[in-house]
Amino acid sequence: MIESMAEHKIKQPEMSRQAHWQEVYRDKSEQQTSWFRPHLDASLRWIDSLELPPDAPLIDVGGGRSTLVDDLLDRSFTDVTVLDLSDAALAQSRLRLGDQAASVHWLAGEITEVELPTAHYVLWHDRAVFHFLVEHDTQQRYVISAARSMRDGGYMVLATFAEDGPERCSGLPVARYGADLLAARFAPHFECVEAGREVHRTPFDTEQPFTYVVLRRMAGSA
Repeated sequence: MIESMAEHKIKQPEMSRQAHWQEVYRDKSEQQTSWFRPHLDASLRWIDSLELPPDAPLIDVGGGRSTLVDDLLDRSFTDVTVLDLSDAALAQSRLRLGDQAASVHWLAGEITEVELPTAHYVLWHDRAVFHFLVEHDTQQRYVISAARSMRDGGYMVLATFAEDGPERCSGLPVARYGADLLAARFAPHFECVEAGREVHRTPFDTEQPFTYVVLRRMAGSA
């Protein structure tokens, strides 16, 4: 697990976390961030395998300036929400999409604090947000938010650094997971239906192993 000193460093006001990500997205190009990929190929493979209808409500948590929204629109999805702590990142995505941006719901805020519609989303996607939540109570707030806002039978495609992945990202400590531990964090509200691993090659030509899980929202789980 994360060292106690690392846990201490992450304990900071939400506005400070927001300021951190605002600075990252304002001052660094895509190629200067380790998580950049032209397309989130692994996420898209999992999403495509679910064969969701085009009108299924989807949310990309921590979508920032990721091109996942572009690829979802190209797949004819009509109800796509992108949430990120940094409105600077969202502004860059809106600019990139041009006229298509008007068809997307954009939300700037902290996922554990923002109000989302109840029992609404059929798909919840998160690549590399949950692993920044290193405190148990914050993790629980995330799980409760997801469980409350997703429909029974809906799916979560979730990716974090694997157990042999980096201990820090963007100067912040992260929690690392194998598939079993990651799925356990979301029980009993979700069950794991698929799991896998991706080794992401960064723009700096280094490798970052990711754990992927596909979770299904359990009916009747409070």
